[in-house]
Amino acid sequence: MKIGINGYEAVVPRFGLHKQTGLPNRVGSSEYCFNLLVNLNKIDRKNEYFVYLPVNPTTDMPAESENWHYKIVKKRSIWTLFDLSIWFLKQKLFKNRHSELDSESYEIPKQVRDDIEKKEKLDIFFSPTHYLPIYSPFLSAISIMDLSYIHFPQLFKKRDLYQLKFWTKLSVRKAKIIFTISNASKSDIIKIYGVPKKKVAVTYPGIKEENIKHEALSMKDVKDKYGIEGEYILFVGTLQPRKNIKKLIEAFSKLSTFNSQLSTLNLVVVGKKGWMYEEILGAPKKFGIEDKVKFLDFVTDEELQALYKNALCFILPSLYEGFGLPVLEAMQNGCPVITSNISSLPEAGGDAALYVDPQDVNDIADKIQKVISNQKLRDDMMEKGYKQVKKFSWEKTARETLKALEEVGSAK
Repeated sequence: MKIGINGYEAVVPRFGLHKQTGLPNRVGSSEYCFNLLVNLNKIDRKNEYFVYLPVNPTTDMPAESENWHYKIVKKRSIWTLFDLSIWFLKQKLFKNRHSELDSESYEIPKQVRDDIEKKEKLDIFFSPTHYLPIYSPFLSAISIMDLSYIHFPQLFKKRDLYQLKFWTKLSVRKAKIIFTISNASKSDIIKIYGVPKKKVAVTYPGIKEENIKHEALSMKDVKDKYGIEGEYILFVGTLQPRKNIKKLIEAFSKLSTFNSQLSTLNLVVVGKKGWMYEEILGAPKKFGIEDKVKFLDFVTDEELQALYKNALCFILPSLYEGFGLPVLEAMQNGCPVITSNISSLPEAGGDAALYVDPQDVNDIADKIQKVISNQKLRDDMMEKGYKQVKKFSWEKTARETLKALEEVGSAK
């Protein structure tokens, strides 16, 4: 089989570049796309792959081989197959208008399309995002991480919201199979888009094996670097309203009412600024704990591992998640996990996590106090966490994805 893959998310640094490696900081769909590519290359020598990129592959991507090829679609010649769709849309909407872009939109897409049809003759094209080309002569598959734009439209910019709603609807209709990362998201997709159950495949994401392999840095060095004093609890995730960080900070401010000794704790928040983050950054001052909350932005993998290993607990009180990989990362590093009792998070946490109502500040504060004050409970949660993590791997994700692609591609 010849399989085409849109590799855009794996190479485009939407969250900037890692300061030390110069590689993209990958989170969410970027991490998903990258790890799928790496592991498909690892497990499959039978099928032939054509990976479409807007730039040259990064140094950590699989090397080209007899069955693994990169197609670089330059900026002026349409960056990716998703951008090819944009050109077709512009052609359709603005066909009576004249501009530099419109004059190119008739010929360049045809050149790219002909190249795909005549040379690759793909059996299936897989886009590990919500987006497919308007026109494609082959079977297609997409991935939808979550439908947060449906549940929380107010948290998205108008342009992004329109693009997500419009293009996802088109892509769902066109795709022969839709991959998603939890049963909660599968239920959402079936309900919102009215697709049959058999069209949606759940392939849980994996977890980075290298988190186990490299030695954690000295915690003293990490604390000195970031100004962390004493014991702390940890949050990891993009700074945006859906992550419910403001309520977490409010709950954290209440801990001293349980025990005055808890007033010495720090809350460490690791994550890049997403959108509508201003209230989050202002929350420590609002609740009178400016000196107790540390915002660290991105940290290195080694630093993050050290932070997980030495935290009293990890907490993710999110309002909605497609899956929640930080839950597994924390468990992998022996950190007790508190998370929300909604959406996909119970699928990630299993019986190893303690669950909260994310809308109830007192419940969040109570569960934090319960975990950090009970060493036996933390030990039990750590042991269960190690077992829970073993259920997930990127290789397993790739094998299940490949099996589904082969079934769809061979059935045409």
